[in-house]
Amino acid sequence: MANTSIPILLSLFLFISSAIAEPLTVNVESLGAKPDGKTDGTKAFLAAWAKACASINPAVIYVPAGSFLLSKVVFTGQCKNNAITFQIAGTLVAPSDYRVIGNADNWILFQHVNGVTISGGILDGQGTGLWACKSAGKTCPTGATTLEFSNSNNIKIAGITSLNSQMFHIVINGCDNVKVQGVKVSASGNSPNTDGIHVQSSSGVTILNSKIGTGDDCVSIGPGTANLWIENVVCGPGHGISIGSLGKDQNEAGVQNVTLKAATFIGTQNGVRIKSWGRPSNGFARNILFQHAVMVDVQNPIVIDQNYCPDNKGCPGQVSGVKVSDVTYQDIHGTSATQVGVKFDCSSKYPCSRIRLQDVKLTYKNQPAQASCTHAAGTVSGFVQPSSCL
Repeated sequence: MANTSIPILLSLFLFISSAIAEPLTVNVESLGAKPDGKTDGTKAFLAAWAKACASINPAVIYVPAGSFLLSKVVFTGQCKNNAITFQIAGTLVAPSDYRVIGNADNWILFQHVNGVTISGGILDGQGTGLWACKSAGKTCPTGATTLEFSNSNNIKIAGITSLNSQMFHIVINGCDNVKVQGVKVSASGNSPNTDGIHVQSSSGVTILNSKIGTGDDCVSIGPGTANLWIENVVCGPGHGISIGSLGKDQNEAGVQNVTLKAATFIGTQNGVRIKSWGRPSNGFARNILFQHAVMVDVQNPIVIDQNYCPDNKGCPGQVSGVKVSDVTYQDIHGTSATQVGVKFDCSSKYPCSRIRLQDVKLTYKNQPAQASCTHAAGTVSGFVQPSSCL
């Protein structure tokens, strides 16, 4: 007699296997969130996170079309699975009264998570009221970062739009293996401290195919950043792509292995910038490649500023301890909005070393731009205009 238990066991095994792989989907609306832009959905979002985080299977938190009001919200790991996706079809809106989250540091914070993806949707920080408060010189809250990942690994941020953040739009802090792709950042060119994407104390971060227009740096790269790759980014308005400011602290982790490839800067204050405080520090910036960049009416297309000292507080009469070395500028061309297109203002104590200019062409009013070098050494190859001062 044939053994019929084997096919039955096999069917049972296949059923269990497919059940294990089946992702859990949680719709925030089913947990009480309302797409009216007025009802606070924070509790519903936290309830959705709790379900997704407790699931042993991959989980999707679905945010349908419509506008969902969120107060400050913190999504914390560790979770029972390493594959949670926030799929956002609608808009998340911060409170219209900027004081509600203005002193909260963050609006949406993920901490100690692994394998989280945020896909699609609009994050509206409603920051214009706070910017107006600051520009009027009133006493105002500092402002909240729209989206931060802190001490997290294997993160993906894809296809989201960040509008009118109170402060920084997106912050990657203390993370490993982060991919930011197809992101759009939009805020007024005069909005204060609204950095587009800020990376610090993180390794293995990739930023691809993104368009950033804001009132501060399009991308800012802080201490402790290593193995950062930025490619195909459009920046403007804004303050450019900046490494720094570094050297604010005496003991500080350095920045190394940064590649920027295929970037366009339109009407920005800076193009590619490295800046450090003019005071003692053991920080550094090394192994940096800026490659294939187009400058369109940029005030400072190529700049190293090691005498950064806002309001002349805490640094006058001192020199930067940050060591800048092995920085390559390759295939950078376009127009400068000022006469000096290349400015290397380095530390007198630790001059910039091994700076390389290759195939650089910058013009100012249809004439070759000028270059200015202080305490900078390096080499030139290919066609370089302005004439090198290294």
